[in-house]
Amino acid sequence: MSEPLFVEIANTPRDYAWGRVDGVAGVLGAAGTGGPEAELWLGAHPGSPARTVGDAPWATLLDWERQAGARLPFLLKILVSAGPLSLQAHPTPAQAAAGFADENDRGIPLEASHRNYKDPYAKPELIVALEDGFEALCGFRSVAEILVDVDELAARAGSDALAPWRAALAGPDGLRAGFSWLLGGGADVDLAVAALVAAAVGEERFELITRLAAAYPGDPGIAVALMLRHVTLAAGESLWLPAGNIHAYLRGAGVELMGPSDNVLRGGLTPKHVDTAELEKVLTFTASEDDHLLPVEIAEGVRSYRPRIHASGADVPFELLAVTGAADVALAGPSIAIATDGSFALAAEGAEVAEGAEVAEGAEVAVARGAAVFVTRPAQVRILSLIHISEPTRPEPIS
Repeated sequence: MSEPLFVEIANTPRDYAWGRVDGVAGVLGAAGTGGPEAELWLGAHPGSPARTVGDAPWATLLDWERQAGARLPFLLKILVSAGPLSLQAHPTPAQAAAGFADENDRGIPLEASHRNYKDPYAKPELIVALEDGFEALCGFRSVAEILVDVDELAARAGSDALAPWRAALAGPDGLRAGFSWLLGGGADVDLAVAALVAAAVGEERFELITRLAAAYPGDPGIAVALMLRHVTLAAGESLWLPAGNIHAYLRGAGVELMGPSDNVLRGGLTPKHVDTAELEKVLTFTASEDDHLLPVEIAEGVRSYRPRIHASGADVPFELLAVTGAADVALAGPSIAIATDGSFALAAEGAEVAEGAEVAEGAEVAVARGAAVFVTRPAQVRILSLIHISEPTRPEPIS
């Protein structure tokens, strides 16, 4: 049996507590589970590999990797959040490889809840909002901006509880010092967080502090949030989150495209494992001017989201295409296409578009809203109707 060009794939949404009820199903126009649906993983990552639908030479994309002797260099997710995710950052390739090897040497099981590095890979990522009002914390503000808010809240609090934090921020290497002081914990930090929350009540400008305090009472991450840029995206707007960028998604729906890794260093706003020392090793303690990723129109109705405008993204082996009409697209390697609105058809160059399921090379596939297709190899394809595609370069060999 020759390998088909188009293979329909599917997966079960992950039911993390922060997910929106029927969230993924609602975004994709499908029947929901009645519970929280946080993420739909479409890729080969062992944590939740996409499964094939219909007759295919392999049951999952992880099996495809093993048979092909290649690694799919991206993971595509549909993310739908009703509440805040953890404050987090991701390592560089070198940090991931070293951290994974170190934890292996120390005998920490891969499934251990306190393990930081689940694999030896980096996890650069971008997200494109699927609806207006997608909120995130992304990158540090300048010390000057932070101090304006700290001083206002300190005055409202009418106490000196915020003074130690302010002193750390105003001193040498203020971002690192202020962050370290908060995550170091202790009675003084508890008092500062409590004063911050009390002072924010009723102030629209500090609504996020009140919201985070309701979700994670007493968590130092509430104060860390004041150090970060609060960003709200309209549908189609995007953020780029390279290694070392501290961030947290707050609520909304989006398409995430990232390296095929599950390495997350957390710093708060979560019941999961927090390793502040390891997080500080990977963080970039510089103020972030603007982490928006501007799409580039590469053809009529075809926008490319790729971090080529950032030096740190020059070698990222993937991009996300948003196609809003008929188009011809050259896919440089195995790709995943998903219909988030309407439906679409894919046809190999020279084929006639028709209704059908997964087919052999040279034919076509029609996909309803919410369905996804794996394109198994480089191809020139015709696209009709509405689509979001992740398009990587050629996969990396498995070492």
